[in-house]
This record gives sequence, structure tokens and C-alpha cells, in this order.
Amino acid sequence: MGVNARELVLDILLALEREEDYSHRLIKAVLDKYDYLEGREKAFIKRVTEGTLERGLELDYYLNHYSSLPVNKMRPLIRCLMRMSVYQLVYMDAVPDSAVCDEACKLAARRGFQSLKGFVNGVLRRISREKGPKCTGIRNLPLPDEITSPVLHDSVKYSMPEWLVELWQREYGREITRTILRGLMAIHPVSLRFSLGIPEAERERLCASMREKGMTLRQSPYLPYVYLVEHAEGAEMLAGFGQGLCTVQDISSVLAVESAGIGESDFVVDVCAAPGGKSILASEKASRGKVLARDLSEEKLGRIAENAKRMKAENIQLQLFDGTCTDESLLGKADVVLLDVPCSGLGVMGKKRDIKYRIKPENLESLQELQRQIVKASAGYVKPGGTLLYSTCTIHSRENQAMVRFLVRDLGFEPVSLEGVLPKEVLAVKRQMAAQLEISGTAPAIPLTEAEEAACIQLLPGFFEADGFFLARFRRINP
Repeated sequence: MGVNARELVLDILLALEREEDYSHRLIKAVLDKYDYLEGREKAFIKRVTEGTLERGLELDYYLNHYSSLPVNKMRPLIRCLMRMSVYQLVYMDAVPDSAVCDEACKLAARRGFQSLKGFVNGVLRRISREKGPKCTGIRNLPLPDEITSPVLHDSVKYSMPEWLVELWQREYGREITRTILRGLMAIHPVSLRFSLGIPEAERERLCASMREKGMTLRQSPYLPYVYLVEHAEGAEMLAGFGQGLCTVQDISSVLAVESAGIGESDFVVDVCAAPGGKSILASEKASRGKVLARDLSEEKLGRIAENAKRMKAENIQLQLFDGTCTDESLLGKADVVLLDVPCSGLGVMGKKRDIKYRIKPENLESLQELQRQIVKASAGYVKPGGTLLYSTCTIHSRENQAMVRFLVRDLGFEPVSLEGVLPKEVLAVKRQMAAQLEISGTAPAIPLTEAEEAACIQLLPGFFEADGFFLARFRRINP
């Protein structure tokens, strides 16, 4: 008997319910194990798994509306089966509704739930009828009332927990929050960074090779050596990847290194370096200098070492070190310190769909305390006149703007304007966002001085072609 693609999706979703691992790793493990499957079957597994996760709250709302049994009372297998089936009914126009319903019933029976075939079939058939024909492109399924329940409406429509919708609406207002939510839902191409030593003609040759394989490439609007790639089935398919001519690195991470203004003879310390993208780019910029890349575990250092070897970054030294501790031997030694601290990851939920279900409001406070510990322990590595570059991949003022105030007002660092180090296209979007906030009358969650504001930028999905990301630049002025 051949492998059933829907059954593989069901098993991944069940493993995610048990929080065995994160979705991107589970999907990769399944696709590697069943590498012999046809490309369309692999694409189906990836699409249904990721789509079911991404739209989980919306799917549960429909199920709760049409089912006599609430989603949280269903057996885990039936719950996962119903979610993935509703996703196919609503979002996969190429899959006939009859096939979705029939396959769900067969799968329920095959996995020991013969008695629930009628329930599965009844709920799915009703949703199929109510939503209308796929050919019209119009879905008639219910949503919470937008006027009386605006937060719940946006939570369901964009499948984002209510507390996060409320958090962002307080910080950015409703319209900017909706732009963020749409941005997180959008298709996220692979961000491909070419080595700085690659001539433009060689870049174009590699891009042409990838286009011949069916990929779509366009140059990032922010940096000429970063390209956005669609239809890439894996890093190994990217021309030049195996030879160290390019690497997968989001433009936001690249902009953080650009913002640090690294000189070719600088000594750079990357405190929380895994998986190594910033360290490797820093090593290319500090071509006659040195990069000390540290992290908390051998596994993380192994990932950095693997990437550094492939990219031929020979001026990187790896060290196992806890960032919450201070290394006295490094005090006042670094020209640049990169502090990309552990964070809530709210800016990368479009790629790591599990985050929005796993992160809780109470997690944020403990993360903020950890961030402060790392910043306090590591800030002293910067030599007088040197640069500290703070960054996170989140959209949360208490992890971002609050740290700007902490570094300036408690640790005595001077904010340094990003004008001249960030591309003008990036700064133009920042000004556009600031104007939109002012028009909406939304006050900053954490007010900054003009100098502090000029030293940082919050990249928001939907506004920037990048992950949600925050970066801020400082100079050490005290001895």
C-alpha cells in the first residue's frame, strides 16, 4: 500500500498537538523520510500542514459554528482531521469538496474511529454547502461582527490570538495592526544573500541558473546583494549555495549587520550568534579583522560552524558561552558588539507558525528579564567609541523600545542615528509609518527622545519586505 499524503499531514499535526517539535522541522523530517514522493505530493503535504496551522483559529471558529461538539472536546485525531479538511474545503480550490469529505471519512475509519464517520461527514458536508461553490471565489462562512466585536473579528479573520491583536492595536492602532496581520499571512519568499565578494555578473549568472530551474527571483528593494526567491524547494536547489557563494538570510538580519557599520579591521563579538548569519556577514565585512561568535549550546555552535565552513568564513572563532554571564577578559575590547537577544519571535510568525499558539502573555515578562541580563552582561565588551547593535525578531515595545531607553538612560550609551547606514528606501518606509501613526492619533507605547527614535527602527510585516524585526544602534561613551 502506498503512502497516503493526508495521513502524513495528520501525523504531523498530531505531533504538533503534543508539542514534540516545531512545524518546520517536523515537515522537513517527513519530506526527507519520504523523499521518493512526487513533487505534487510533497507540495500538498507542505501546503496543507502549514495552511492548517496558519489558519487554525479561523478553522476552529467555523467548526465550532457548525459542529454540535466543540473543537476542544474532540479527540485529538478527529480535531486535527477536521481542521485539515476544513482548510482544504475553504482554501484549496483545486481539491474537489467531495474528495475532501470522502478521504476524511476513510482516514477516520482507518485510524480507529469508524463510529465517527457520520459525524465527520455531516460537519464537513455542511461547511461545504454553506461556503458556496469554489468557482465563485466568494466564501459565505460566518465571522464575528466587525462592529460589536472588532478584536475577535480580526483575531478570527487573521487567525491571531486575541491578546496579540489587542497588544498591537494598543501600540499601533487598528489599521496598522491589520496591515501587520495581512503581512504575516502573505507568502514569504526565501531571502537569499550573496557573498560580498561575488561580482555582479556572477550574481546574475547564478540567478539565471535558478530561473532555469523554475524559480522566480527579484532583487531586494533595499540591498543589491539580497534577492527574494519563490518556488525554491530547498536550499540545496539554490545555485552556488553548496559552494558558499550565497546563503539563506532574511534581509532584516542583513540590515542589522549593515547598521553596525563594521570596518574591515574590526573585532566583532556576536553574543547570541546561532545560526550564524550575522557572524558570517560580519566576518566578510571585517575581512582583516576577527569575529568571536558565541552561543549557549554545542548544538547551536555546530550550526554556526557548518554555515561558516560552507561560506568559507575563516576569521570566525566559536566559543561556548552563556550570554547572561560577563567575560571579564573581553571588557572594553570589541569595536562592535552584536546583541541579537532571545525574544518572543512575534515578527517571524509568518514563517514559524507555531509561535502564535505557544507564546503566552506571561512568557513576555520572563523574556524581558533575560534580555536585560544579557545586555547588562555584554554591554561592557564595547570599547569606548565602539558600537553596540541591539536587535530582536519581534514586534513588542517592551522588548524593543524599552531596551533603547535602558541602554541610554541606565547603561550610559549614546544613541546613533541610522541615517547613512540604512538604505534610504528603508528609512522612507519608517517615516511613512510614523506619519500614519500620527494621523491615527496613536501615541507611542514607549515614548523615545528624537535622538533615541533616530537610532532605531521597527520593521513591520506588511510595510517592509522583511521579517518583523527591530534594530537599534548605540555608541559607548563612558570609559
